[in-house]
Amino acid sequence: MLESALIPENLVYLAGAFYVGGLAITNQIILRLMILAGTGVYLVYYSTIAENPLWEAIYVSMLIGIANLGGLTSLLARNSRLALPRAHADIYDTFPQLPPGDFRALLKLAQRYTVTEDTRITVENRRGQKLYYVIDGSVLVRKGDQAFVLTPGIFIGEVAFLTGVPSSATTWLEQGAEVLEWSFADLHRKCERSTRFKLALEAAISIDLAAKVARSMGRDAVHVENIPPPMVEALASVREG
Repeated sequence: MLESALIPENLVYLAGAFYVGGLAITNQIILRLMILAGTGVYLVYYSTIAENPLWEAIYVSMLIGIANLGGLTSLLARNSRLALPRAHADIYDTFPQLPPGDFRALLKLAQRYTVTEDTRITVENRRGQKLYYVIDGSVLVRKGDQAFVLTPGIFIGEVAFLTGVPSSATTWLEQGAEVLEWSFADLHRKCERSTRFKLALEAAISIDLAAKVARSMGRDAVHVENIPPPMVEALASVREG
């Protein structure tokens, strides 16, 4: 049975089955593996179907296989933790979900530093130029007459980055906070060059934004009138700065 299935006349059907099966699967890695298997079977078919190998078809199939193998290698590398930059591998597990390759590309554009004093990074109703990710330290936020404190592990300035509108709140990093900082211009250029990178970054920001809204508009939000006077003065100073 197996021998009859592997005769040259039947190999073309087997190769076609691999191609059809691969194209019916949305998983990119499995798809490429199936196409690679089908290409291998085609190579055997073109080598045995006639008295002399069909060299033209063999060469073309080999080129297709090499191109597919290159794409598969790139895809596996992008999803491998080996792609993580050593300098930032410590924050990968706490960062909004990104494939290791996209994380590496994003961090190449970032500056990582610790603020040495309380620092305002966005001002409500003013256009921002930078996106931040708070690794450690608290963030004081004022939006209208509401104020609240956010814990680390969040983006700041993401609304302005995604929509181009002025910042929706004034935010203040406490002394000692550790952050990542990106220029909007650098990120936009990267997004224009890579649609995959753009979609991955927007997905990570969207997840972060949803979680932030849930936290900031919940029981931790307080009215400005109920905040101790020293903090009110600090908030006023930040807003006017």
